[in-house]
Amino acid sequence: MLIAWAITYSAIVGGVKAGIERAAKIMMPILFIMVLILIGRTIFLPGALDGVNYLFQPDFSKIMDLKVWAAAYGQIFFTLSIGFAIMLAYSSYLPEKSDINNNAFMTVLINCGFSILAGIMIFAVLGFMAHEQSKELTDVVSAGVGLAFVTLPAAINELPAPYILGPLLFLSLTIAGLSSHISIIEAVTSAIIDKFKIARKKAATLVCGIGALVSLAFATNGGLLLLDLVDYFTNQIGIVLACFIEVILVVMVVKAANIRSYVNNVSDFKIGGWYDICLKFVSPAILAITLFNTLKTTVTDGYGGYAQSDLLTLAGACLLCL
Repeated sequence: MLIAWAITYSAIVGGVKAGIERAAKIMMPILFIMVLILIGRTIFLPGALDGVNYLFQPDFSKIMDLKVWAAAYGQIFFTLSIGFAIMLAYSSYLPEKSDINNNAFMTVLINCGFSILAGIMIFAVLGFMAHEQSKELTDVVSAGVGLAFVTLPAAINELPAPYILGPLLFLSLTIAGLSSHISIIEAVTSAIIDKFKIARKKAATLVCGIGALVSLAFATNGGLLLLDLVDYFTNQIGIVLACFIEVILVVMVVKAANIRSYVNNVSDFKIGGWYDICLKFVSPAILAITLFNTLKTTVTDGYGGYAQSDLLTLAGACLLCL
């Protein structure tokens, strides 16, 4: 944990060019190569293709399940860093006449492409695990943080050469986590620098120092439960709520047509009137329905099926307010 914070602190203090950009140029290619190596090794294992087929086999009965939509929104918002100021922080560093449409398109395309590659890697491993244990894939899959810290380690132990593939997999997860960590801390640091007009090093020391102290809670015996709690209330409620409020404010104050006009003026390819419709009607409606259903389910059924779900729900609500 100390090493992760030290790397993050160094990247933030170094600034955008010397710190964050340099770290991304090193970490992202390494992560991509490691994922490709893992796919190449696991895809030919017995049962691996069954896992991959399960990943890409659609279940249209889930299309009206609002829990699926909530999870999908939380996933895409988190991986694209939408809803918690990261995009605002990094966009402020772009040149004034940047091709916004092209940048947005490439960001989404690369993000989704890499997510698919990561999914292939994980489900190939799970398919092999199910084959080795003579179980259905659904019997070995667990959702949330349990997948990374319980299911995958158990699956790795059954792989050929686990002493090589295991460290490679978790090094990949570490690099992915570090890159996200740096981007989140930069968003907070950038806001403090702009608001209070203090030096970057001082702001980074303040943010990273407080963050490091708070993160100690995740290293305790109850850290996994706390991580799952934060993940649920942040991803499926907090980010969705933030994006809903942002969409409403943008539509009412900035106006969708004004945004479309500006980005089209500085971009090579143009976006059409469908953007206005999505921003005014489609996105707010889906976000509102999804958020209402998630809140209703959380309040009525409790969180996570734990014995003390009421207490955990209250704790999650407090975290959400923070």
